[in-house]
Amino acid sequence: MADKFKTVSLDIMIDKHIGKHGTPRRDAFENELRIDLLGQTIRQVRQERNLTQEQLGELVGVQKAQISKIENSIKNARFETILKVFDALGAKVNFNVELTKKKLAY
Repeated sequence: MADKFKTVSLDIMIDKHIGKHGTPRRDAFENELRIDLLGQTIRQVRQERNLTQEQLGELVGVQKAQISKIENSIKNARFETILKVFDALGAKVNFNVELTKKKLAY
């Protein structure tokens, strides 16, 4: 009996269903994924440090609700607040900026 299922890579599935690299839909997908991973990382580190959302909020100077929003990938968190969160967690933040060859419209 022939195998009815074909194995394909995740990259091929994303290209097929989301779009190829550089397309607006793919860019939006990847940005959402990065934001989600950032929130998950903050939650994981907070829990490893045995802090509640309220305790982390006190360290940062924001309400518990703001920490919850950041951890749940709500997009309206200020960059400055996210940096303060990592600082309060004792985490070092590194940035990797990758320039594209996209022409700028001005």
